Amino acid sequence: MHKRFVNHCTIDLTLIPDGPILIKSGKEGANPTKPDMEFVETYHAGGRSIYLPGSGLKGAIRAHAERIVRTVGRDSNPNDPKIVWANDPINDKYDYLKDLPAPKIYQKSSFTDRIFGNTSIASRVRIEDAYPVDKSKVKIEERNGVAIDRVFGSVAVGPFNYQVCTAGEFRTKIHLKNFSLAQLGLIGLVLRDLNEGWFGIGFAKSRGLGTVTVKYNSAVVQYPGCEIKKETQQICQIGKQIGWKRNSLLGAGEFLSNEEAEEYGFRKPDLQTTPKGAESMDLDFGVQLSWQGEGDAGVPNLFLSAVRAWSEILRGAAT
Repeated sequence: MHKRFVNHCTIDLTLIPDGPILIKSGKEGANPTKPDMEFVETYHAGGRSIYLPGSGLKGAIRAHAERIVRTVGRDSNPNDPKIVWANDPINDKYDYLKDLPAPKIYQKSSFTDRIFGNTSIASRVRIEDAYPVDKSKVKIEERNGVAIDRVFGSVAVGPFNYQVCTAGEFRTKIHLKNFSLAQLGLIGLVLRDLNEGWFGIGFAKSRGLGTVTVKYNSAVVQYPGCEIKKETQQICQIGKQIGWKRNSLLGAGEFLSNEEAEEYGFRKPDLQTTPKGAESMDLDFGVQLSWQGEGDAGVPNLFLSAVRAWSEILRGAAT
């Protein structure tokens, strides 16, 4: 499936610290005036700045997505394609994927591995580094701490000091390609839970650090191989007679033949209707649907449609 490009979703969002957060730098500097644990920095917008690495965000999002799937599905391979599952990242040796052709590797992989990848298939998710929207509004402070011995109640390690960010806005984008609607719905649930504070990012999450508010800026779902037929106002695959209503949210399975969808394990039909109408992409080639902001007609409306598809899969597995 990575040889083709049937659909793509870009979610533009801003992460706002609810309290102190720390994404630790991997090295300790020689400057004695610096804290023991520093926030990771890079060059951005003409100077040094702290930032939230996309790799770390992806790890936190994947871990919570697996938590959700294990809650409503299984934590081991049920050998039933109707049941969603997430594998054990420590003990799974992926023996069940050896010597299989690419479609079967995708089909036999767990629900979360199909999104985030494993040793045999590439990830469909890409998360950009989150940089400050306005560096002048980023507040960094230094805090002190000690580790307490659980037996004696005395100081075991410390004191030590660490850097935290307590204010500012960090903007990033999540890209998802060749996705099913259930996969998009799972990403929506993870972002909802991140906004609710059910999990955090970075260092010392169990000690109250790492909670953020998620602000949606926009989302765009694109079908690069489609056009809008002038006669019928339908979304159609270029060069083919297949068509959908102009307000259709389409999963990858919709663009495959029945044989291909079955071979990979894509759900078909995989579509939902939305209040949004499709429009042509730049250069008048391809089709896209857009959502703006956080209102009822904004990005949450996209996730509402996608989560509906996710729920249908779970209910189908239960019958």
